[in-house]
Amino acid sequence: MIGMSRAWLVKSEPTAYSFDDLKRDGRTMWDGVRNYQARNFMRDDMRVGDPVLFYHSGTAEPAVVGLARVASEAYVDPTQYASDDPHFDPKATEAKPRWYLVDLEPLRALPQPVPLTNLKSDPEIDGMLLVKRGNRLSVMPVATAHYRRILELGGLDPEAA
Repeated sequence: MIGMSRAWLVKSEPTAYSFDDLKRDGRTMWDGVRNYQARNFMRDDMRVGDPVLFYHSGTAEPAVVGLARVASEAYVDPTQYASDDPHFDPKATEAKPRWYLVDLEPLRALPQPVPLTNLKSDPEIDGMLLVKRGNRLSVMPVATAHYRRILELGGLDPEAA
């Protein structure tokens, strides 16, 4: 935790890719992100070792459920070239790639998931991108104070995480 430059939050619907899937796989490409701002965060700002909050969206009770870390520098998302992939981008070329990704590795599940409703009602989370109206980013930065508070709400000691 000491010396942390920035924390992140990634969203995934658990029916598409859950935190349990990440734990099972041990590492994954965070592919298919097709929002330029989210892409820029991965390509330009994420660094190996940065902590990542894993958020389950698209559920009856969306929640932060786990802690991961960035496991690679950004590189070209290969799914943009595969015409049979749902993330295919016909405008992307190998000479001019449009989409980038990072690899993620799981660290641990939170002892207690932290539901979005709890985050929205917690004054210490005020200003976090996740709780702002209209925010649909699947990858976003998280301020250190917000990261620490979410770990506390999830049952982890921020100093030990």
